[in-house]
Amino acid sequence: MSEIVVYELDQPAATGSPTATPGGAERPVRKVHAAPVAPGTPGTTGPRTLCGKDTFAMETARWKPSEHPEGPWYPKEHASVICPDCDAVMEI
Repeated sequence: MSEIVVYELDQPAATGSPTATPGGAERPVRKVHAAPVAPGTPGTTGPRTLCGKDTFAMETARWKPSEHPEGPWYPKEHASVICPDCDAVMEI
């Protein structure tokens, strides 16, 4: 499989806000997307997800669909936030 899983993360809260994320804390995953591998550079995410979003500000997941051939293309702990458009392409 030549797709990479990427995370669209929630934006950090404004500085000084009572809900701001403390330095170093992980931001919650907003959506899980699939992206193709960049041409000629294995292991590097292409510029757009399968649904057309820019991957520049997204975080590449450690999850590799090819390492889990019997499971879904996304990490199970993020099943509730997968991108339905990316999922539809991956199911084809």
